[in-house]
Amino acid sequence: MTLIKKIKDKKVNFEFNKEYIKVVNEKIQNNDALFITNSLNEMHPADAADIIEHLSETDREKLIKLNSFKINPEVFIELNESIQSEIIKYLSTNTIVSILKNLESDNAIKILENLDEKNKDIVLNSLAPKDRFALQESLSYPEDTAARLMQREFTAIPSNWSVGQTIDYLRENKDLPEEFLEIFIVDNEFKPIGTVPSSKVLRTPRESKMQSIMLETQLSIPVDMDQEEVGHLFENYNLNSACVVDKNNKLVGMITSDDVLTVLKEEAEEDALRMAGVGDEEITDGVLKKTKRRFSWLLLNLFTAIIASVVIGFFQEDIEKVVALAVLMPIVASMGGNAGMQTLAVTIRTIATNELTKNNFSQTVLKEFSIGILNGVIFAIISAAIVQLWFNDVTLSLIISISMILNMIVAGLFGILVPVTLKRLKIDPAIGSSVFVTTITDVIGFLSFLGIGAYFFL
Repeated sequence: MTLIKKIKDKKVNFEFNKEYIKVVNEKIQNNDALFITNSLNEMHPADAADIIEHLSETDREKLIKLNSFKINPEVFIELNESIQSEIIKYLSTNTIVSILKNLESDNAIKILENLDEKNKDIVLNSLAPKDRFALQESLSYPEDTAARLMQREFTAIPSNWSVGQTIDYLRENKDLPEEFLEIFIVDNEFKPIGTVPSSKVLRTPRESKMQSIMLETQLSIPVDMDQEEVGHLFENYNLNSACVVDKNNKLVGMITSDDVLTVLKEEAEEDALRMAGVGDEEITDGVLKKTKRRFSWLLLNLFTAIIASVVIGFFQEDIEKVVALAVLMPIVASMGGNAGMQTLAVTIRTIATNELTKNNFSQTVLKEFSIGILNGVIFAIISAAIVQLWFNDVTLSLIISISMILNMIVAGLFGILVPVTLKRLKIDPAIGSSVFVTTITDVIGFLSFLGIGAYFFL
């Protein structure tokens, strides 16, 4: 079995393909575009994209600029967004137009989004009027909406057609999508009224009317619906595809489950990165770009750390008199911070999935309060036992027990209250919640532990 065959049969892995990537690099230096083209064409587009992504930026530029190398549109769309933006700079307008013509409209939109306005207009003006109008209309809607996610290639037929008419139409019409699971049934005004699985059409007698075998449409997605909401609908109703309608409720496109899966993955990654304060950072970003993105977040963390230090400063004399307080105070703050982040992570997920509502908000807060008390009592007992064995001081054990319970309760409450408050203020809770929750638990932890310690010892 050849190396090419192995790569075709198995998902590309960097460690697995070090030798092959070295071969590709050598072929690039030797201007052997034919070998590279043939090799990539034998792979799945996603695997070929992985190979290109693992090349250095210099080698990618050399590859794209080889005269006889033409990147496969299906490979191009599999590249991550930052690599697409990088490669687009090396492509001619004719090449970009050629790529767009060979892609479905939803994938074409993703590429156009990465072009600056000047090049975008040049590319659009090079397309056929029908294609240009469709793409311009989609681009007129805000990013992250259903209009940007949908594809305009779909199958729709009148409700009075028979199964035989439909089958003949599907066979003869070359403008239909290459693959589709559902056929949309529309009325005289082109408004969707139902769907028919393509498999059901094949199993139904030709004389039967399509309207008699359709499932009535209960769900239509407005063009301006946020893509996260689209994802929730697909998840809640277990959809394979769904129709997209304009403000007049006319069918203009469809969204498929594979597109939604990509959106949900991107949203999850985005939230995770935002919680860490790195935004939409890509592995291919340069040092200065990454440093700039992380700076503001780290600066905010510095100011919140100073607040916690100021609180500690209030008890400086007390700490000097009882050194054990300085030794033990990080325990309370750390436990509170970790407990708060647990609640925060769960809360952000419930907000993202629309599981947290006005009806269950009070119940959820009460539950987190109860969890805080229970965890506080459990870890208060554990901490007290450790402190007693360590310092043999009952008072110290009592101090850490009380402060542990207080901070765990605060962590649970603010882990849910902070993101909910930011959400109501129209601020993405994934962006700033962790800083506020950590600061609050640190401040309360230090205040409770040092304050109670000062009361008992001084």
